[in-house]
Amino acid sequence: MLKSINSGLPVLMPDEFHPDTEKTLCISGHREKSIIPYQNNRIYGSLTISAVKLMLYRYIDMAIERGFENFISGLATGIDLWAAEYIIKKKQSNSSINLIGVMPYLRHAEVFPADYKKLLEYVEKNSDTLISTNSDPEIIYKKSSPERYLYRDRNYYMVDRSSAIIAFLNDNSSYTGTRQTVSYGYKTGRKICRFGIEDIFKIIDECGTDIRNIGRHIAFLENAFDFSF
Repeated sequence: MLKSINSGLPVLMPDEFHPDTEKTLCISGHREKSIIPYQNNRIYGSLTISAVKLMLYRYIDMAIERGFENFISGLATGIDLWAAEYIIKKKQSNSSINLIGVMPYLRHAEVFPADYKKLLEYVEKNSDTLISTNSDPEIIYKKSSPERYLYRDRNYYMVDRSSAIIAFLNDNSSYTGTRQTVSYGYKTGRKICRFGIEDIFKIIDECGTDIRNIGRHIAFLENAFDFSF
């Protein structure tokens, strides 16, 4: 049996996991280092990240309100692990919620900063299922070799097991893993509930830089799952 290098927990192969697709969604988004601070001013860096997290949490709440039970995280730094951490919190009051962590290969976290390695270990220990889309314990990502498809395979797998996607994707982003995931989602007819840094900036423009006002605004947003395709 495969085991996570980070937590030591059992890891399933892709064909061992068969969720109810209609009740399953995956989450994808930019890493923390790609989040541009409000007004491109570092003084607003923490505020911007806090607002992104609040929007992410609201979208997860929207999904739960509409009956989604299985949430797939790609276990990357930034959005993936923030979402997973919040889903663990929601699991405490809702036993129907399941967290599925999908890693692209077993050594994927070797380059994570220490704080994210700690968060990943917490997420893995509180996940209902862990999966690796590659079983080779020695394989690592390389841009100029067949290993360059490791992340693509993980992204496509998450979409194939889901009926919807929550995505934090900026309008002007290059061809990132998140854009790849969302593009594949559109191609395969998944429901896409997406927000980007542009939406966050508009909210800050409207609410000011008080995170409490921002939080109140986000809490009353209409449910994106009612009209997003």
